[in-house]
Amino acid sequence: MKNFSTRLKSIVDDYKMLLRNIPSLTVAIFILSVVCANLMANKELVNYKFVALDCGFAFSWIMFLCMDVICKRWGAAASIKVSFLALFVNLAVCASFALLSLTPGMWAEFYNSENPQVNAALNATFGGAWYVVLGSGLAFITSSVVNALLNSAIGKAVNKNGFFAFALRSYVSTIIAQFVDNLVFATIVSKIFFGWTWIQVFVCSLIGAVCELLCEVIFSGIGYKIVCSWEKENVGSDYVEYIRDSKKRA
Repeated sequence: MKNFSTRLKSIVDDYKMLLRNIPSLTVAIFILSVVCANLMANKELVNYKFVALDCGFAFSWIMFLCMDVICKRWGAAASIKVSFLALFVNLAVCASFALLSLTPGMWAEFYNSENPQVNAALNATFGGAWYVVLGSGLAFITSSVVNALLNSAIGKAVNKNGFFAFALRSYVSTIIAQFVDNLVFATIVSKIFFGWTWIQVFVCSLIGAVCELLCEVIFSGIGYKIVCSWEKENVGSDYVEYIRDSKKRA
């Protein structure tokens, strides 16, 4: 029990130091993108044969760009830790939405239409289905781990700085992790509950990953400049030193 208490305190202290070192705006944008992607996944953006994108696509690439810049500056473990924090916040938001959707009050849109089906539809949208939340949560955290480990491994293999090295580790890790994200979600939700075929699952997952990668390619220059400014200004240097000391002790 004492070892567990010590370990728990160590984890809490690690999180405190990590969150003090990562710029708060970065963490806020990351968490907000996760919450928004989960919510907007309820609305389809494109649905044509083997191309299926929901509106969460507009935010999913932001999540991965945030993970990439965090991983580049503080390593894979830091990226995974912030991802778990984002998952916890997202689940808390989903739970609060589900509870509030059960309240007897009317949505503002109801008074515009005076149609009770509008109120029921909004409650169902914000309340969410348990299997969608489950699939989204598992897909996100699985892809986050894959993205962080691949990004870090490629960075160590290339062992260079510069935009090309940043782009290589970001693009490769993103397309694979996005494919994993789409595949897990499509398998749990679309295959089991909506009757998709395995061909639809794999093809839609791959096409979605390519589309999401293209968004990151467009904005990766911004991510690279952010990382460069952090390194130049020694942002988060305390946690960088903490990681080095931990590796030496190990």
